[in-house]
Amino acid sequence: MATIASLVEKINGGNNPFFKEIYGTDEAILKTQAERYELWMNNYKELYGGDDVTCFSSPGRTEVGGNHTDHQYGRVLAGAVNLDNIAVAAANGTDIVKIKSEGFDPFEVDLSDLEITAPGVTPTSLVKAIAKGIKDLGLEIGGFNAVIEGRVPEGSGLSSSASFEVLIGAIFSELFNDGKLDPVDNAKIGQKAEHACMKFCGLMDQTACAVGGFITIDFENPAEPIVKALDFDFATTGYSLVITNTGGSHGGLDEEYNALPAEMKSVAKELGAEVLRPVSLEQVVDIIPSIREKVGDRAILRAIHFQVENARVVDQVAALEAGEFQTFLETVIDSGNSSYKYNQNVSVSGDPEYQSVAIGLALSELVLKGKGAWRVHGGGFAGTIQAFVPNDLLDEYVSTLEHTFGEGNCHKLFIRSKGAVKVAL
Repeated sequence: MATIASLVEKINGGNNPFFKEIYGTDEAILKTQAERYELWMNNYKELYGGDDVTCFSSPGRTEVGGNHTDHQYGRVLAGAVNLDNIAVAAANGTDIVKIKSEGFDPFEVDLSDLEITAPGVTPTSLVKAIAKGIKDLGLEIGGFNAVIEGRVPEGSGLSSSASFEVLIGAIFSELFNDGKLDPVDNAKIGQKAEHACMKFCGLMDQTACAVGGFITIDFENPAEPIVKALDFDFATTGYSLVITNTGGSHGGLDEEYNALPAEMKSVAKELGAEVLRPVSLEQVVDIIPSIREKVGDRAILRAIHFQVENARVVDQVAALEAGEFQTFLETVIDSGNSSYKYNQNVSVSGDPEYQSVAIGLALSELVLKGKGAWRVHGGGFAGTIQAFVPNDLLDEYVSTLEHTFGEGNCHKLFIRSKGAVKVAL
């Protein structure tokens, strides 16, 4: 911990090596971030009265490869982004966690009672479950005071909830365990916390937020997925990552989302498996004539998507590890085409008049063809798209997309190397 005045001095208006690593080198952005930290450190002092604090940052995440592969025990590629949640925190010497998070009512958690009684996912229940997960690993927990401010937009597909979860894990780790909590263990604790709250998510979101950089996960053994961090510096590529909100809500789309894994599993069942990972593309193709009427053609196309997308993640990882970024961009385009043609999660079936994701992809291709890459982002059907944009085309790309979807709906990002961490100043 350090005094607020000393931390403000070390941040130095954003001209700090650690700040540049997590927020980039744009002087205006660095200045804004410096003001943000100073504001929330002062908010902490006003709320709790203390002056010795520790600052934390936890990134959002973006899926880069492996669209709808995780629920079939496949592979994914993801990255941490520079939109983050930050916390100012300090141990309070009690068994009570006190948190004021922007946009939410202040809440407290008594660590002497970690049983979850309220239904659904709430900040209180998540903190309880995370504390229990850390305790179950044999690590220490204790009460702390914190203020949290988030800039990972909800509904953006950048996983604001996972970022919050591993942020809480990082606070427990640093304040009570000298930072000993392994990032992958932090991710698993966050996933288990959501499961304890009856939200059965995968592990990709929490892992990308906890580990940082590019990561790949193989879910072949879902109980013990294999996580690998990739040694690749995105900042040197001359590209920006742009996530665009094309509008629309995921509300009311449960039937679309549920049909997708169900149809994949229906094909797997015809081959004697519960999910598609144990079967091959050749097996799927071989059985097509005998199952078309039973499972439907869309299910077969989605099974083909899984097989080619799952294999593509291996190629994407190889390209990044070899430093072949242009080859990687080609695989991103291929991933998007597969989602569009085979997985069919770019628009809502039965609603041809509303195709905002498809419009966003069309505009992206008009600007970026031959120079960048674009694809649907996350679950699809509505919401966001992803693009890797050369920096010299960034203004043109953003103005083109925001002309249709409105100012402020393009988020210019980069893959940051740090996961959920103490801000080391």
